Amino acid sequence: MEDVTKYTAITFAPVQGFIEKSRKLRDLYGASLILSYLSQQIVLEASKTAIVISPASANFQKGMPNRILLKGKFSKQQVEQTLLFAWKKILQECQCWIEKNLPHYTYHWGKEWTNWGNHAWEIFWGEGNTIQAAMDNLETQKLSRGWTALNWIGESSSLTGTDAIAFPGLGAENRNPKNRRWRAEKSSIDNFYYELSNVIEKPDNEEEAGKFLALDEQLSIPELVKRLITYPQIANKIGMATIRSFSEIYRLPEEKNQPGSGRWTGWFMGDGDQVGDHLKQLAQLEDGERQISSFSYAMRNWGNDFSNKFPSKLGRVVYAGGDDFLGVIFSQKEQPAIQPQEAYQWLLKLPEQWEKHKQKIKVSVGFVWAGHSVPQRDILQHCREAEKLAKSLGRNRATIRILFNSGQYVQWTCPWDYLDILLKYQDRERNSNWSHIYQDLAYLESRRTFKIDNRNAATSVQKSAIEFLDIYFPGEAKKFGDNNFVKHLVGFSESDNAEARATAVVDWISDLVKVGWHLCSNI
Repeated sequence: MEDVTKYTAITFAPVQGFIEKSRKLRDLYGASLILSYLSQQIVLEASKTAIVISPASANFQKGMPNRILLKGKFSKQQVEQTLLFAWKKILQECQCWIEKNLPHYTYHWGKEWTNWGNHAWEIFWGEGNTIQAAMDNLETQKLSRGWTALNWIGESSSLTGTDAIAFPGLGAENRNPKNRRWRAEKSSIDNFYYELSNVIEKPDNEEEAGKFLALDEQLSIPELVKRLITYPQIANKIGMATIRSFSEIYRLPEEKNQPGSGRWTGWFMGDGDQVGDHLKQLAQLEDGERQISSFSYAMRNWGNDFSNKFPSKLGRVVYAGGDDFLGVIFSQKEQPAIQPQEAYQWLLKLPEQWEKHKQKIKVSVGFVWAGHSVPQRDILQHCREAEKLAKSLGRNRATIRILFNSGQYVQWTCPWDYLDILLKYQDRERNSNWSHIYQDLAYLESRRTFKIDNRNAATSVQKSAIEFLDIYFPGEAKKFGDNNFVKHLVGFSESDNAEARATAVVDWISDLVKVGWHLCSNI
């Protein structure tokens, strides 16, 4: 008799790579939609023959995790058939829509679309008589990769610099070496993307063009799909969720020829800490099946609520897949610009918002306060780096990065339970003029007061930095006498020597001042 208690664990790749290759907000959102759609199709198909433990709420497409746990059997072949059918449906709709709306071109790219349909994803599948056994088997399978790489012929896309540009002549047999040169094909590529942009947006004038598809962009097939999947006409045919425009995120100067008048915006990217380890712990419990299902349900509901109930006057959540999320703090054009203090006040309350899921996991967040001229693709990369730094320094904390138009930045990483220290600032006149501490720090650094040149100087320099902090944050210095507190604060490891620990403390204090000055000068 067949063992009905057998468990199946499923995932697919690349996920992080598929998302991180997105350098625009629309592309990132499109990638998230595609991943959620593919996971949903696997879950819906698997639910016909097995019990879905995780993810919960399969009918809600947005934020569907790509790690799937079933009670019962669902073969690797079935997973592959389901995923590829769904993925090829996306590709087919995008390809057909382009060819239908630009019918005067002769298209040679059919084979390239087919190759992307067959070789974009790798599936991992594990099974076991217990949940833990199935999860362990899945991890073992992931160690043996079966990746198929293709050599894409042609100039690389302008967005990520990888994979060939998608245009009608891609794959043409008569592309001789001379025609493969960039200059020879550039004109036809430029014309194709100009016409494609006009078909999508139908602009009334030149100034309105390029919002959905910039006129200087040349995208690869997967990049083009990420962009097109956010177009309602295509999304509706596939049965994917649609989005509202990102044009409301206003960053440009109020008027032309005002280079310094653009608006700063806040971008936050967060991810639950050690979720995989938490799921393993739940799997070990006697009622692990129910616990994992409840966890998935709670996180899915939290992501949905976080996204839908985010205050519109403050910004919007781009996506919230449960334990990972991305959002933007901004004001619309007709509203006053968001001030950095407002962004900081919101960030202070984020842990309270996070804990509404009532699960025993913490969160690490990268927050970027960005100048108006910083390209969106750069902002997203800085968000990723800031989030990773928060995790590497101990998790359960935030990294705040002030990103200037020049591309330079200052940053500060702090645990959530101490992030409100910026509100405790007072200068020599007992008010909140941050210019005093900022100027004092600049002077001391110019005199190399806080420079640790050798191990012998570490203790004295650290002491000086803590005393400096206590002048403007009265009473805080005594907390630094507790080694556990300091370790929690700056995130050093037990293997670090005294010089490294002192440097971490001094840098933390210096970073606090620089970030605090930019965020809180007018509080």
